Amino acid sequence: MHFTSERRLDDGVLEREFILGEIPGTLWTPESATPAPLILMAHNNGLPKSEPRLVARARRTAAYGYAVASIDATGCGDRPRSAAGEQARADLRRAMQAGEPVDEIFESFVGPLVENAVPEWRTTLDALLALPETGGPVGYSGWTAVGIRLAAVEPRIAAAGLFAGGYVPRAQREEARQVTVPLLFLLQWDDEGNPRQRALDLFDAFGSKEKTLHANLGGHTGTPWFELEDGNRFFARHLR
Repeated sequence: MHFTSERRLDDGVLEREFILGEIPGTLWTPESATPAPLILMAHNNGLPKSEPRLVARARRTAAYGYAVASIDATGCGDRPRSAAGEQARADLRRAMQAGEPVDEIFESFVGPLVENAVPEWRTTLDALLALPETGGPVGYSGWTAVGIRLAAVEPRIAAAGLFAGGYVPRAQREEARQVTVPLLFLLQWDDEGNPRQRALDLFDAFGSKEKTLHANLGGHTGTPWFELEDGNRFFARHLR
């Protein structure tokens, strides 16, 4: 892991960009003399780690005393995209404009993103936990499809906060039954791109004995900021 830049933010959080092989990432760490619990933070469906809402969440979470990391996995953010992925994106835009069904297009687009992203997240986790300023246990926050696969295969994930707004491929809906870590699931009740019943069925499928559903009125990007505070309390129960 090679750090390429760093800056100290007004809240005392240290923000550093890094490269790990071909994986670009950002690590936010609090002012602390002891290793901070680590939270991996991913945005939905391949959006970049520099997306302003993700950065704002990461900075606030780090200010609460966590180390927070985000990456652009294969096909995400500024990473090169495959011809098949670009075709799926074009097909998705066309179908949405025409009001046509989009589930199969999402399957062909999101499924490969998840398959490629999870190994890179695990590689990143190995490198992050080797740093003196980060420690376990580890939490995950954000993109539901990746979070399901990661929590199912990575024993170091101790708790997960998932956002129900992104498309979850059928394979991950089945894998949800294998997820047993404590879970906080956020649902926007009026999300125009995420059928409510599908999200409720997914919540029911999770195998976790401790799982909490927070539902708020509003559309896809309307998650209230107080949910970030609740999320930090959730992680405090399981990562400290």
